Amino acid sequence: MPDEPMSPLRPLISEFADEPELKELVQLFTSELPDRVRAIENAWSTREVTVLRRMVHQLRGASAGYGYPTIGHAAGAIEDRLRELGSTDEPGWLSLRRQVDQLVNLCRSAAMGVPRA
Repeated sequence: MPDEPMSPLRPLISEFADEPELKELVQLFTSELPDRVRAIENAWSTREVTVLRRMVHQLRGASAGYGYPTIGHAAGAIEDRLRELGSTDEPGWLSLRRQVDQLVNLCRSAAMGVPRA
């Protein structure tokens, strides 16, 4: 099965976008997403399961609090899957790639969707 072409990213808007008192917090969260994405991608490429698990666990917990439940659900699915896998040599590890890519794209979309001060 050939890889599906990646669709262009569209901004992902926080559920709290219309709440002025949360604007700075959402901006802070999204400003940190590029660093989180780099850490996730690095952990994936080096097969550092512990680091990857920690990064997705943090996103799972924090994202809903900033109005991004979609990111939390995607991170949670990866975290759950990592718990099930016995090693990075299993076929399951490679099948996780699509979920990691989805999470990375959601994070990039969220970073695009926040108006800067």
